[in-house]
Amino acid sequence: MSITPMWRVDRDGSMFTDKKAAEEHDRMLELADGITGMLEANFKIDEQLAEEIGLLLSRNKDILAKALKGKPEILQEVKLESEPAENNTVDIREAIA
Repeated sequence: MSITPMWRVDRDGSMFTDKKAAEEHDRMLELADGITGMLEANFKIDEQLAEEIGLLLSRNKDILAKALKGKPEILQEVKLESEPAENNTVDIREAIA
């Protein structure tokens, strides 16, 4: 039997086998939470929509930063997705099986 170290992100419960990936995911969720709060404070917006926009922007922060620096055409690379771009998450049921 082998032991695999796992890191769990408290914000959403996702599990990672890599500490760096877990920390990066947590930072992305923290940014998304901040964006969501900003949207809700400044606009009359549905909470779910605000969360989805926050996640979309935080997952694509590098592309957004380049667009804000004068390359708006790069925004065409942004895709809606239900999971983070990096698929380092692990289903806990698979990890303990």
